[in-house]
Amino acid sequence: MQEQEKTFTTADGTSLFYRYRPAKDGSTDKAIVLFHRGHEHSERMMFVADELGLDDFAYFAWDARGHGRSPGERGDSPSIGTSINDVQTFIQHIQQEYHIAAENIAVIAQSVGAVLVSAWLHDYAPKIRCAILASPAFKVKLYAPFARTALRLAYKIRGNFFVNSYVKAHYLTHNKARQDSYNNDPLIARAISVRILLGLYDTAERVVADAQAIITPVQLLISGSDWVVHHAPQHAFYNKLGSHIKERHVLQGFYHDTLGEENREQAFVHMRRFIRERFATPLVHPDLTQSHLYSDSRREADELATPLSICHPCGAYWAARRWLTQLGANWSEGLRIGRDTGFDSGSTLDYVYRNQPQGTNEFGKMVDKYYLNAVGWRGIRQRKINIGHAIQAAFAHLRAADKPLHVLDIASGHGRYVLDALATDALPDSVRLRDYSPINVAAGRALIAERGLQDIATFDEVNAYDRANYQNLSPRPTLGIVSGLHELFPDNDLILQSLYGFGDAIESGGYLIYTGQPWHPQLEMIARSLTSHKAGCPDWVMRRRSQQEMDQLVERAGFEKIQQWIDEDGIFTVSLAVKKYSEVK
Repeated sequence: MQEQEKTFTTADGTSLFYRYRPAKDGSTDKAIVLFHRGHEHSERMMFVADELGLDDFAYFAWDARGHGRSPGERGDSPSIGTSINDVQTFIQHIQQEYHIAAENIAVIAQSVGAVLVSAWLHDYAPKIRCAILASPAFKVKLYAPFARTALRLAYKIRGNFFVNSYVKAHYLTHNKARQDSYNNDPLIARAISVRILLGLYDTAERVVADAQAIITPVQLLISGSDWVVHHAPQHAFYNKLGSHIKERHVLQGFYHDTLGEENREQAFVHMRRFIRERFATPLVHPDLTQSHLYSDSRREADELATPLSICHPCGAYWAARRWLTQLGANWSEGLRIGRDTGFDSGSTLDYVYRNQPQGTNEFGKMVDKYYLNAVGWRGIRQRKINIGHAIQAAFAHLRAADKPLHVLDIASGHGRYVLDALATDALPDSVRLRDYSPINVAAGRALIAERGLQDIATFDEVNAYDRANYQNLSPRPTLGIVSGLHELFPDNDLILQSLYGFGDAIESGGYLIYTGQPWHPQLEMIARSLTSHKAGCPDWVMRRRSQQEMDQLVERAGFEKIQQWIDEDGIFTVSLAVKKYSEVK
């Protein structure tokens, strides 16, 4: 079938180039999506379609932004997070434009492309059939001593700049034709921006450390004589993978261009069989809804909740950190609010949203600024922005379906993140805010009055985990919101009560916005030195839920995820789901 040249539009409006080859046998229901190495482009991946010989699959291959015929400065992207989201948008485009279900899509990715795909599998939890990762660039070999530290320091001082790849074609593959084509291809970009290189390292470390969250069937191909990337992180990734179906093949003597090597048929034999086996077997996703009882995240939370002796160096360190936090509360307003109401309280979050350092003196303001710039609080503020995007997306869907806009938020804190997302020229029909805390309710009512929204908005003190509190609501909500609540409680049976409540309250065709926390780099610091608002639980210990786990819980209540947002550090997700079923458990 004739190869076609196409474009798709990313979340930020950029038009990216891709190649599409229909299935040779005329099939229209299955696809293999190809992701190229760094510096390269789609044309150098399409040979995979020829050599696989799977004629009942359509093939797609993109030019990542900053590569090939896609726009952007060569070797650059606004961020690694943007590129990961581009993967999500590309797959959604294929699903919508070509009517190919996610479970009928396989992905093959090399090197940098394999890192982007791995992060996508972790962060977005797509329900694709399988993924093949060839020599993922989890850790690029930088032969100069302290190169990574020097690049990070230079980036902090200079801002973004570019470095050229040291790798020559004859260190990528033994295949002379591939070497020559690499050397003579005008679309090959030898440069890579430092922000992308550093972002690649940071993302890879996160994904390798939390690979147990990935449950997609994965085949990992490791080049045995790779000059470009280290082997150890690839093996660590494989060993930690949560996939019930996974394979690892070390191809002895292979250089980094695994799929373009001289003896690449060794790799293609494994790939061909793996894809055929996966599509010959029904796709079954492991049930993660009982992860609060047994899972790596349960073990992690139990370890964080285990007291440390003050006589142990770690115990002494965290006791000192806790004391310093309490001491800092004498001068820093943010620390004071956290001490008095809990660092996970609605009052703390409202202060973080406002992001205006305050203190009793200049020292206190300096401490407060440092506190508000913590990676977790940056993620919280981005979550607020993403909730705004999700609210506007839900409103657009509801207006397109000629449905009323009735909002129900069950744990609003002070309600700022919801009220800030309302466009004054196109307000919803009603907004019903709720919270368990009388402090939050009073603050929220004051915020409603301050903005003159009393005609459409109410704020009540209600328990979000009592399913009976969702019954017989009038008007019946068409958009439900739950933000930051479920992350505070490890018990899935408990949070299902609120999700079932949403399922009771929202009719088919309505929407739900829900948040998740699949990753957090400061979990131990939070657990050991910050206090919670919950009575009887002074320590703020959180059990992370993978995105797959969170999505499955939402599906139990009759909703199906249709869109997702995530911050650059991969900490907080915001998802939009549509109510699919009229009856819930």
